[in-house]
Amino acid sequence: MIIDDILDMMDDLLDSAASVPFSVKKSIIDCDQMRDYINEIRLNLPQEIKQAKLIVRDRQSIMSDATKEADAIIRRAEDRAKVIVSNDEITKAAKARAADILNQAQGKAKEIKNVANKYIDDVLVRSEECLQANLADIRKTRQAIKTLPAQNIPPQQTIQNGGTAFPKK
Repeated sequence: MIIDDILDMMDDLLDSAASVPFSVKKSIIDCDQMRDYINEIRLNLPQEIKQAKLIVRDRQSIMSDATKEADAIIRRAEDRAKVIVSNDEITKAAKARAADILNQAQGKAKEIKNVANKYIDDVLVRSEECLQANLADIRKTRQAIKTLPAQNIPPQQTIQNGGTAFPKK
């Protein structure tokens, strides 16, 4: 029997008890029956206290397990957040590094292009100067030829080349 049932039987015993004559609050009850109920309470009380303690212990165990699990979930979430933040930082660092490399490459390419353009310009200037010097020599030679008296060269001593006669050597 459980204690609540025994207490209900005790209450029924008091309700069915006969009143003492000339007294309002006093009743006659079966003492042996009341003692039996009290003894049963004493026998059942430790078991119910044990059950209550087990329930409290189970509750504490459940709460402890839940707290441990919640802490583990929080730790995993924090670790995951750190990984995500770390990955984000790695990505940002990689993008920054890529931008630096690109800027350096573009700067180098511009520098190489400028050096190549300067070299080409120098070569062209030297070529132009050389061609101008050659052209000046050609003009001088033409002028010199124009001022020379015409010589008669016999035809058998000339070689025809594109309609222009050159003397044989």
